[in-house]
Amino acid sequence: MPALQDPASEDPNQPDFTASRVFDKVFADGMGLVEKTASYLDGPGRDMSKSLPREAGLTYAAWSMQLSTQLMLAAGWLVMQRAVREGDMSREDALKKKYRMTRDGAPLDPSKQRGRGLPDNFLDLVEESENLYSRICRLDAALYQDGRSSDQASPVMRQIEELKAAAEEGAFDPLRVWGGSR
Repeated sequence: MPALQDPASEDPNQPDFTASRVFDKVFADGMGLVEKTASYLDGPGRDMSKSLPREAGLTYAAWSMQLSTQLMLAAGWLVMQRAVREGDMSREDALKKKYRMTRDGAPLDPSKQRGRGLPDNFLDLVEESENLYSRICRLDAALYQDGRSSDQASPVMRQIEELKAAAEEGAFDPLRVWGGSR
């Protein structure tokens, strides 16, 4: 018997993406990274930062603040998506601009700091955080394109649906289908 595939796990544009295994994995990975980073920054990172040379110490302070902010935004987005899934928040509320995840500035580039005084385990956390944040920004864009829920059809998707309907009716007239959208 063939294994059933979760269709939402393949395409973040599916309205039930938050019910997918992919979302569950992103959620677990994201929240795990938040916890791991907080433990590092409050423990070994704090102790280590006191012994850094001046330039590396300044970079560490700035980056750790950006890292914390980024991870809190990511965690907030993940929790919001779970609230949508569980019915505690409507998709319409989730469409609001204040909940969108976008990158305003350039990402931190830990590869340029390697060998310049910052510990590798800190730079690894920065890299993981940047990857998570970028992934969430892409998911957000796919789910909430231009303020529309992904279940609202784009012009292309409307045309595809019209073509399917015309084919099912047996009266397929491409000029009628495409002519109506001009």
